[in-house]
This record gives sequence, C-alpha cells and structure tokens, in this order.
Amino acid sequence: MASGADDPAGEGRLLMASCLFCAIAADEAEASVVWRDDDFVAFLDIRPVFKGHVLLAPREHVLTLPDLPATLRDPFLAATQRLATAMIDALGAQGSFVAVNNTVSQSVPHLHCHVVPRTKGDGLRGFFWPRTKYADVAERDAWAARIAAALE
Repeated sequence: MASGADDPAGEGRLLMASCLFCAIAADEAEASVVWRDDDFVAFLDIRPVFKGHVLLAPREHVLTLPDLPATLRDPFLAATQRLATAMIDALGAQGSFVAVNNTVSQSVPHLHCHVVPRTKGDGLRGFFWPRTKYADVAERDAWAARIAAALE
C-alpha cells in the first residue's frame, strides 16, 4: 500500500475504506470465517468453485502479491499450507488447487489466495484460462531469458 508520502491524495485510504476484504478483516462485513490471526483472515468464497473454497487475505490492505511486505511472505505461505492441509483433513478432499490473481481477474482489489478442495473426478479440467504453445524451443527460451533478466 502506498505510504502518505507516496500517496498525497490519500487514494490508498479511500481504497481501504471501500475494500470488502478490509471490512471482513475488521469484522465489519459478514463472512464465514474459518481462521484468523493478527495478520490474516481466511473465509469462504461466496461463489465457490467447490464447497469449502477458502480465500486467505492479509488484514493489512495489500493490493497484489508483489506488494506483500517481506515480513508477511512466509506467514502467508504457512497459512496457505495450513488451509491446503485442512482441505484434506476436514473435507476429505484428495488435494487442493491454490491460486493468486494479481490485478487481472482479481475481483476484489486486495491480495487473496484461493484454496479450493479437489478430488479426482470433481469435474474441474485443467486451468480456468485457455492454453497456448510456443512456436519452438528458441521462442520458449527467449521468453525464459526475458523473465530471467528481470530477476537479476
């Protein structure tokens, strides 16, 4: 989230004031909460892929995964692991689908991780988006090189 110096117009505060997930984290909006601690809240998605589909969100207003403060990265993944395990232990799922959207397809502009219970034969096929192919290995390697360069 932008700090006051980076956000002189206060747009970050306006986003937080109208953010559904901030309201859920503050117990100001209705949600079926499955777990919470000082940093995160996990609750059922109101439009689940399958029943038991959970959203994990930081209590702090964070827009996307790249914006997540370093101090919350490991706890965010640890909480996601706990939820993925709960899909099996509590729901009898055989596994889970875990996903984070950043901006595109992010219906609420607040970081959240989807943890969806899965069982063999549940009807979910592949990913939710169309697949494509690289023309050849050279094209694939060129895309890899672009990403690798950004990581240096």
